[in-house]
Amino acid sequence: MSFSDTFARLVSLIGGTALLTRRLTEGSHEPAWGSSPTIPAARPQGSIPTLKMPTAKGWTEGQTPVAAAGLRVNAFATGLDHPRWIEVLPNGDVLVAESMTVARAAMRSLFDYAMFSTMRRADAVGVSANRIMLLRDADGDGVAERREVFLEGLNQPFGMALVGDTFYVGNTDSLVAFPYTMGETRITAPGRKLAEFKPGGHWTRSLLPSPDRRKLYVGVGSSSNIAEDGMAAEEGRAAIHEFDLANGEIRIFAGGLRNAVGMAWEPHTGALWTVVNERDGLGDETPPDYLTSVRDGGFYGWPYCYWGQTVDDRVPQDPPAVAKAITPDYALGGHTASLGLCWLPGGTLPGFPDGMVIGQHGSWNRSKLSGYKVVFVPFADGRPAGPPRDVLSGFLAPDERVSYGRPVGVTIGPDRSLLVADDVGNVIWRVTGVRG
Repeated sequence: MSFSDTFARLVSLIGGTALLTRRLTEGSHEPAWGSSPTIPAARPQGSIPTLKMPTAKGWTEGQTPVAAAGLRVNAFATGLDHPRWIEVLPNGDVLVAESMTVARAAMRSLFDYAMFSTMRRADAVGVSANRIMLLRDADGDGVAERREVFLEGLNQPFGMALVGDTFYVGNTDSLVAFPYTMGETRITAPGRKLAEFKPGGHWTRSLLPSPDRRKLYVGVGSSSNIAEDGMAAEEGRAAIHEFDLANGEIRIFAGGLRNAVGMAWEPHTGALWTVVNERDGLGDETPPDYLTSVRDGGFYGWPYCYWGQTVDDRVPQDPPAVAKAITPDYALGGHTASLGLCWLPGGTLPGFPDGMVIGQHGSWNRSKLSGYKVVFVPFADGRPAGPPRDVLSGFLAPDERVSYGRPVGVTIGPDRSLLVADDVGNVIWRVTGVRG
């Protein structure tokens, strides 16, 4: 065993002891879900936060996630390299961004080192493929028989969008545009850099075109947990940016969003919605990740406060910022790592009304793991309206020691199925009705 492995195990052992102590002293809490969640009081965890993550195992032959009653699931594509995000082109081709977290060269703390060692065991950090794959199901049987490298040589690509004859990619450090002709299976032309972003930290750059296709919205997460390196290092981060495709101007549309990843339009009101990963180190359910509508110019609290105006005492405060912090719309449980988001029109899946589908990647930083499933939140009159429902589960073993997969991006497929990117199982799952 190498020194680094021994060191990581030692730190994990220390963290495990701290985790057990917290279980005994804090007790268990009901998951913080819904429009009016009960959020436990913060219990700052000090220099050794909870560190718990299952070992990545992958799926055995014939094994699949568990679909909700009335649904079935099949593998649309297998053998991918850490698929994270999905974009469906107008002709039905399915694009998949293959990328992952890359370990920092310099670790800032003992916990940093242990965290990245644990993430590596869980297949959450490593060498990024840095490409986009094209999948085509020409015969319509629900399985992609054609696979092509669509675009390569990228830098941790994530968000994708086609507007007219231009294909946009959200690299971790930039927004890049490529010329594209519908039906082509590969882009070889060089890209044009339209905007730059600071890489590192929360590295994903999700993209969503406006309904009129004139603007792109870009999710840019924070560099750190609670701005430990100061707010100057967080300039332009923890925000959703709006990029004007006509004049190239970019501005912050909304801020105080620690890590806003998936974005979607609610079609009846025209409101922008997002899912946000909240801060670590305050307890299993404190604060919860959330689903929220996003107002132009809105501020959602990070790093000063959470769930409205609950102050985080670990952070140097800005009272005027706290006073204007907007309370999110719907809690999604603590540390569920809710990343994927798409609008599901009623009837797309049998028995499911209008609502939002959310890919929950799963926790690594609480005593009892959370997430590791795909959930649905029903909507009525443009707002969340009721408790969540599982769409897919079974990504995590009952004893929490191994994960077979971890869901990330979700989107509606060309045949009105639901497609789910699984970056540990290296699969794109396809969900339909039992007769789909």
